[in-house]
Amino acid sequence: MSTNQSSGSTGGGAANAPKPSLGEFFRQVRQEANKVSWPTRKETLVTTGMVFAMSILAAVFFFVVDWIVSHAVRLILGFGG
Repeated sequence: MSTNQSSGSTGGGAANAPKPSLGEFFRQVRQEANKVSWPTRKETLVTTGMVFAMSILAAVFFFVVDWIVSHAVRLILGFGG
């Protein structure tokens, strides 16, 4: 155990930095929001369409796999055919 460690420190210098006022906080938030690269309407629509398409594809895939496994288990256990 080292005697040079300060108790309660997280190791970052920001822990002891003064907290900004509420107005300063919102000014910083606005500055950061302006730096964001927002998608265009077309990019949003294309991405949304791809999410729906992949969701439907995954649902169909898992439905088919479930149906195959279900019939295989019934065949193996002799519950029907």
